[in-house]
Amino acid sequence: MEDAAIRLTGVTKSFGSTTAVQSLDLAVPTGSIYGLLGPNGAGKTTTIRIILDILGPDEGTVEVLGRRIDDALRCRIGYLPEERGLYQRMTVIDQLVFLAVLKGMARSEARSEAMKWLERFELDDRSDSMLEELSKGMQQKVQFIGTILHRPEILILDEPFSGLDPINVDLLKRMVLERHEAGTTILFSTHMIEDAEQLCDRVCMIAGARKVLDGSVSEVRASTGRRDVILRFHGEPSFLSQAGVDGKVERHGDAYELKVADGVDPGELLRRAVGAGVQVDHFEVREPTLREIFLERAGKRGLDAPEGSVRMAAGGIR
Repeated sequence: MEDAAIRLTGVTKSFGSTTAVQSLDLAVPTGSIYGLLGPNGAGKTTTIRIILDILGPDEGTVEVLGRRIDDALRCRIGYLPEERGLYQRMTVIDQLVFLAVLKGMARSEARSEAMKWLERFELDDRSDSMLEELSKGMQQKVQFIGTILHRPEILILDEPFSGLDPINVDLLKRMVLERHEAGTTILFSTHMIEDAEQLCDRVCMIAGARKVLDGSVSEVRASTGRRDVILRFHGEPSFLSQAGVDGKVERHGDAYELKVADGVDPGELLRRAVGAGVQVDHFEVREPTLREIFLERAGKRGLDAPEGSVRMAAGGIR
């Protein structure tokens, strides 16, 4: 993949005897939404900090927009960290102008653009409020505005929806997709795989500090070679035992979820059902979800590691 906005080659990072990232190769295509997926403690935040040169790798190389990161390049990046960090004793508008000026915007332009964004987020009436007076959800929206205000070419979001209510999650998702449509490259880190499945063009799944999957969402799904069938019918289910079903059959009321054996045409299930004289109300062939694939590759322990289970002191593994 030649046109990569972010490229990691053979990156390894350890903290004492604990390896946070192991031999990671990563290429984020320009203009894509790229999901960095894995449980808490998998090494996602450490990878992001290496990309931003907050941490240096023990081994390997990192390129952003074709070169090593420097101060000029940082002004072309927007970064929303997992740990939110706003100055509580500043007003909303002063905070946003301050962040934008640090990224190279003129003060007058920053103030004008900040007010436009605050209006879109329905926070314009709080522009002169102290941050400490805002709810957690409002503060997260302010920090998101601060991340995108200077129109970055690359947007790096670390668990951006953490702690938000569903309405604000949907709002931020719409804004992420809007930035994507404007041509921004977005690296999106999350342990909520369903969010990545909804938003991302490509994904990299990490477990135990190592990459276990990497590719477009369609490529990852196709890599399993597996198709499941949802079949809802009324009648005797005995035909299922002769219809090429491989392994587990789950029943949910009058619906059956079936794993089709390798090499078997899913349509055979439908033909068997019709031949058995049952009344078929619904027939659907679906690929496995990213969550199901991750469970197969990394195991349930890899996906559902408890919060903080592999975290270390500040700047350590996440």
